[in-house]
Amino acid sequence: MLLFKSMSGHTGHKKHILVVDDEPLVSESIQLLLEDDGYVVEQVESGPEALAMFAEGRFDMIFTDYCMPEMRGDKLAAAIKHMCPTQPIVMITAFPERLQTSANALGGVDSIICKPFDANVLRTALTRYARA
Repeated sequence: MLLFKSMSGHTGHKKHILVVDDEPLVSESIQLLLEDDGYVVEQVESGPEALAMFAEGRFDMIFTDYCMPEMRGDKLAAAIKHMCPTQPIVMITAFPERLQTSANALGGVDSIICKPFDANVLRTALTRYARA
């Protein structure tokens, strides 16, 4: 199993997940679910906060909302992929139709999950896309 240095400075075996969503209920729900499954979860409410967190540490997966103030999820994904092309990113959105009409909206994401979503959908995305 791969060891990595966590954001708290401790070496551990758990996968480290970043959740980016401006709706606290959504991000807290995802955090509780994933922590219950044994993941280490950091959550932020905006793209600029996510970029700052990303610059500080390694994440095995990033879940980001699409519609957020300051920076949409597609712009965040593109910025992160520019820094680290292999970073797994899953977009969570209640507006999948906007992604179909947005040029290059999928260029920075590995998968899309539609809101509302089932817990097993998050688990499947983690199994499929998270770093080993």
